[in-house]
Amino acid sequence: MSLEKKDDFDHDAWLKRKDLTPVETAFLTTLIWLDKRLRIVDYLELLETMYYRVNLQMPKSHTEQYDLDNKFWYWYPLYSLGSLSIIAYLVAAVSGALLGFYYSPSTAGAAAAGDPTAAWISVESIMKDVQFGLMLRGIHRWAAQFMVAAVFLHMLRVYFTGAYKEPREVNWVLGIVLIGLTLLFGYTGYLLPWYQLSFWAGQIGVEMALATPLVGEWAAQLVFGGFTLGQATLVRMYILHVFLLPFVVTALIALHVGIVWVQGIAEPH
Repeated sequence: MSLEKKDDFDHDAWLKRKDLTPVETAFLTTLIWLDKRLRIVDYLELLETMYYRVNLQMPKSHTEQYDLDNKFWYWYPLYSLGSLSIIAYLVAAVSGALLGFYYSPSTAGAAAAGDPTAAWISVESIMKDVQFGLMLRGIHRWAAQFMVAAVFLHMLRVYFTGAYKEPREVNWVLGIVLIGLTLLFGYTGYLLPWYQLSFWAGQIGVEMALATPLVGEWAAQLVFGGFTLGQATLVRMYILHVFLLPFVVTALIALHVGIVWVQGIAEPH
């Protein structure tokens, strides 16, 4: 992309010479207006050049090399599992952000065993008082469960079709990290309502952390805020679920998809 100023061109006269539909005229007029101010066309040309340089360096795919287009058609639906995982993640992210407007990460109010906490009261309020709140929580819950299932099946597809082999082993390791973070996403979200199921799931997590050799007590204090569950535990789960994991997972998904774009899809071997 050159920094030199381009010669002026009479775009209006050029548009008048063309036999264009109103939609085409509106699109080109908008593009010309943006290009004069933001050099849109230069960046599009730069991206096009990068695309062809990258793809010219990659070998032919397995399907192209052995002309297998019509021989492995029954595998193709399984290649949508990665995209379905991303769609489920986006749905869960948007619905979770909306739920965050009404959720209260607090254990206050539990004066005795069995008393509802402020966190659970806020969840009940979402389901009963907020318009479409029950549907919104259901969408968030089922999108999260669908994502876990889709990511797991996606991993199985990659393994059984040999897509983890060289030169894609780095992306395979990245995928393993992503499925671990997906499970962590589900676990931290499971604890946020802070009712009986959440409490005992958190207690299991504390016991598992304490059972870890050498770093068990340190891990329990760091992740759960101590050896017993309380406000510190809920705040840590909230921070992980809302502030930390979304940024980490989004960045890794972008990197994962970018590597797939560079290397191409690995068909059945």
